[in-house]
Amino acid sequence: SEKAKAYKLKLDAMNRQGQRTDLTSDQVGPMLMGVRTNQVLAEQVSDSKTQVQRYIRLNKLIPPLLEAVDSGTVKFVPAADFLSHLSEKEQTYLLLVMERDEVSPSLGQAQRLKQLSAEGKLENIDLIMREEKPLERKVTIRNDRLQKYFPSSYTPKQMEDVIIKLLEGWHRKRQQEQAR
Repeated sequence: SEKAKAYKLKLDAMNRQGQRTDLTSDQVGPMLMGVRTNQVLAEQVSDSKTQVQRYIRLNKLIPPLLEAVDSGTVKFVPAADFLSHLSEKEQTYLLLVMERDEVSPSLGQAQRLKQLSAEGKLENIDLIMREEKPLERKVTIRNDRLQKYFPSSYTPKQMEDVIIKLLEGWHRKRQQEQAR
């Protein structure tokens, strides 16, 4: 949240630069004509333009939601890209639902909240927040652990195909054993 406020202040100052042409001269050098200030700021702070825009967008959140982002209860991208577009009233109600039900919006839920809000159809935040979030099961096996089992000429796709065939055989064997 501190970074968001700092970026907003810096961007506001950069946007005001050059508005009073009666106080500036060519001796100082050219102003930021034709250059987007958020791009210039991104280069100065070594964040991407998109990241700078996201931080600035966080300033549109009500303070308790911003604190939830700071604490990690609400993820940065859903908060910046979607929740920050909700009205203050909608954000307040969302916070109430989050605290009452001890939930936080997933990326997909945040997208739907923003879309329904933009369409003026966001009446039931409760319903969206009660949706069951699918648990993502992701397994990654490092290449160095697999390499000893495969010829060096095998592509990742070939390795995956062999692993899947072996797992299918293992699964069939387990099912047969359970059927006995």
